[in-house]
Amino acid sequence: MPHNARSAASALLQRAHERGLSLTPMQLLKLVYIAHGWMLGLHSRPLISDNVEAWRYGPVIPSVYQSIKKFRSNPVSAIEGASVATLDDAETDIVDQVLDIYGDKTGVTLSAITHQSGTPWDKTWNSSGKNAVISNDVIETHYAELYDKAQKAQPA
Repeated sequence: MPHNARSAASALLQRAHERGLSLTPMQLLKLVYIAHGWMLGLHSRPLISDNVEAWRYGPVIPSVYQSIKKFRSNPVSAIEGASVATLDDAETDIVDQVLDIYGDKTGVTLSAITHQSGTPWDKTWNSSGKNAVISNDVIETHYAELYDKAQKAQPA
């Protein structure tokens, strides 16, 4: 069952803090989106129940954005009014891998990664326009393809 996005963001933030990582709003937004993408791509199920929208600076989950925008470019200390989601083993594994791979990247770098040509954001922005919902099907296909490419790139 997918989680409320603010609760999932809170769980990701808690795991980041346990590793000594502090995250700005832009980093947190992009990391929740990336974790959602990998959950769809690898397990064919969403991490979050909220819609992801194609905003000017990439994919955004509006409910999470509204809860953390007050931090501006400072580290997010907590997500007001959000309980921490209880993640199952697969979700925890995805969140931990996302933090391992992307946790040290700046918000600008993460935005650039999620903004590239051919990404779900790019496809949605160019077909449906500003603030359109990015469908989970498009996100799932993209992350499944990234996984397939990574597998084929591995030496035998």
